[in-house]
Amino acid sequence: MRDGFIKVAAGTPKIKVADCRYNAEQIFTLMREADKQGVKVLCLPELCLTGYTCGDLFLHDTLLKGAEEGLQTILEATRNLEVVTAVGLPVRAQYDNKLYNCAALIQKGEILGLVPKIHIPNYGEFYEARWFASGAGVDTTVTLCGQQVSMSTNETLACQEMPNLIIGVEICEDLWAPEPPSAGLARSGATLILNLSASNETVGKASYRRQLVTGQSGRQVCGYVYADAGEGESTTDLVFAGHNMIAENGALLAERRFANGLTISEIDVDRLAYERRRMTSFTPDPDKEYWRGQFSLTVEETRLTRFVSPSPFVPQDEGDRAERCNEILCIAALGLKKRLEHTHAKTAVVGLSGGLDSTLAVLITAVAMQMLDRPASDIIAVTMPCFGTTDRTKSNAVLLAERLGCTLRTIDIGNAVKVHFKDIGQSMEDHSVTFENGQARERTQVLMDIANQTGGLVIGTGDLSELALGWCTYNGDHMSNYAVNAGIPKTLVRHLVSFISDDKAQEDRQLSDVLSDILDTPVSPELLPAIEGKISQKTEDLVGPYELHDFFLYHILRWGFPPKKVFRLALYALGGQYDRATILKWLKNFYRRFFSQQFKRSCLSDGPKVGSVALSPRGDWRMPSDAVAALWLDELEGLE
Repeated sequence: MRDGFIKVAAGTPKIKVADCRYNAEQIFTLMREADKQGVKVLCLPELCLTGYTCGDLFLHDTLLKGAEEGLQTILEATRNLEVVTAVGLPVRAQYDNKLYNCAALIQKGEILGLVPKIHIPNYGEFYEARWFASGAGVDTTVTLCGQQVSMSTNETLACQEMPNLIIGVEICEDLWAPEPPSAGLARSGATLILNLSASNETVGKASYRRQLVTGQSGRQVCGYVYADAGEGESTTDLVFAGHNMIAENGALLAERRFANGLTISEIDVDRLAYERRRMTSFTPDPDKEYWRGQFSLTVEETRLTRFVSPSPFVPQDEGDRAERCNEILCIAALGLKKRLEHTHAKTAVVGLSGGLDSTLAVLITAVAMQMLDRPASDIIAVTMPCFGTTDRTKSNAVLLAERLGCTLRTIDIGNAVKVHFKDIGQSMEDHSVTFENGQARERTQVLMDIANQTGGLVIGTGDLSELALGWCTYNGDHMSNYAVNAGIPKTLVRHLVSFISDDKAQEDRQLSDVLSDILDTPVSPELLPAIEGKISQKTEDLVGPYELHDFFLYHILRWGFPPKKVFRLALYALGGQYDRATILKWLKNFYRRFFSQQFKRSCLSDGPKVGSVALSPRGDWRMPSDAVAALWLDELEGLE
């Protein structure tokens, strides 16, 4: 429960049609198993106490009495379990003698509430209107198992110890309706929707059902637990496959089909609450009132089983990754295409170092030129060797420009920098920040002046990760006329270049080879003298692994997670590669740099947003340049 995680489950018990005693035993056995596994909220199928396929037996007092007795058995058998469970059963309302298809929410021997099904299907293989009334507008009290219980569709349940855990319920067909009840429940605060279902299996239906569940969880920014009827239902005309799913904000966390038992994962309700807080379009329903009951849970650590990607910006699936890379290249190139068109730029000037970022920038620029039906020779690739440049990077820059067909210019800036250092009294032996930044600013000056000479634009090469860390020289590589990489994190830069290398392997082996060698080159600004011809300055030795920083960046910026939670997730996802002390060291470094370097982001060049995280002061991120990191760093103290 700490850090916003709550363990939930969709359960499908093996039942016997109309055998309420047997079904009750199966249900409370499943509840006990869920409790052993740390589950706090359990959803069971629609009408699972009787079986969904009872037909006209639903109208018989014997079955209805058996269902109530079965629920009483469950309440008594689970009196000491705190798992909140949604059980499906038919309930007769005393005030109108109508029968309702209900979810009973139970905990510790108490019925917390009843939610009736609103949309009653009566088409195709479904005949529910023959037996059940719609729960639309029902808001009453019934006596069930000797308890006075509210029965309402306008009800949610809130956890006292976990304010962001608020449960709402809808039943099967309610999700298929044009206006699912879960929409109103979510707008009234429900972060976890339980769906008790009995959806029979037909060819292709599982895919559509999956789309409904994940789509609804995304639209309503909620966790969604879908429990389906399975083995034991009558197969006279239908087959039920127990298609259980758990989704969160559009993502499928867990799924099981053609099997009884539990499907378990963890919902992050704090993440959902943050997203709703961020979205101004997520507002309460002014035309409907909902009332909220309460329940209590023991606060404890939730053991995580859900997948947390170690590289959240990079899809795990190879096909998805290729599709993502292609899409990003198109987005970035379209942004540059528009800027080149609008400014009537005759050239695009790119400082080509032989490193990853400048390589991606020139590749994107080449795509933009193709979109404009302009020759690659309109790209002026400028290599500017200086004190730290190695033969490897210089050679790769030259080869890359040649294979792309760019206009190549090599300008050694060493003498110009030496003159500048002499003018300001900077010793060549003093390898301080001035030594490094003087070179970076000279390079930017050269690029800007060449752009003026040729009527062109300077294309920025810095990426999103560098902007987050402030790993750029103010008014040096920090500045350009259009920054095509500004929305692309370093881990994704690498995959984009790799994607293009693989794509070009057949048609241009030499281009593919040079891209592969660039991928194998250590990330470096090459501003300090080389040692025996090799790179002496490795970025990740100085600021930390980009794999970690991109993980931090995603969870801090996209979801607003507090430091301890980011640290916990980093240990969970990346603990196999980095020890606790290493992760903590670089997380602290990330916060220090992120806060102290905001002044560089406050005056960024234009550049396209390509993903869910961006740092443009005109778009996604507004932060004062003099904000203090103390609160965030204090939270990490004592975690060594």
